[in-house]
Amino acid sequence: MAASKEISAACDKLQGQITSGTSSISQRAALAAYEEGLATVNEMKEAFKKRRTIVYDLLKEIPDVKVNLPDGAFYFFPEVKAYFGKKHNDAVISNAEELCLYLLNEAHVSLVTGEAFGNENCIRISYAASEEQLIEAMSRIKAALSKLS
Repeated sequence: MAASKEISAACDKLQGQITSGTSSISQRAALAAYEEGLATVNEMKEAFKKRRTIVYDLLKEIPDVKVNLPDGAFYFFPEVKAYFGKKHNDAVISNAEELCLYLLNEAHVSLVTGEAFGNENCIRISYAASEEQLIEAMSRIKAALSKLS
């Protein structure tokens, strides 16, 4: 795109949000849920509420991670800037992107930086997985972060 850096960056952010919108398959599933009643929806709501509590409690156990309890969606957005400037072996963490790469390589957990969502000091963690997978992932994250000094 031929534009100033500020406009180009804003358009990039907008494009990222537009292309990650609700798919037609998800829209049809929502319609089916609406037409069939709320029993299944309420069941999933409770499952996600439980998963949210599990991840929240485990995140609170990790030193220097600032976390709040989300009201919607199925993501946490903890602040992790206390880990910037720390290192483990050859990995030096300067920002959230490097922290996410470190956690991918060290803990084998995939996360997203908060930069695209408005805060470069945060990471985005989805809790749209099974309880067992979430507990394992949080354990791996905690162990990997404990290696940074």
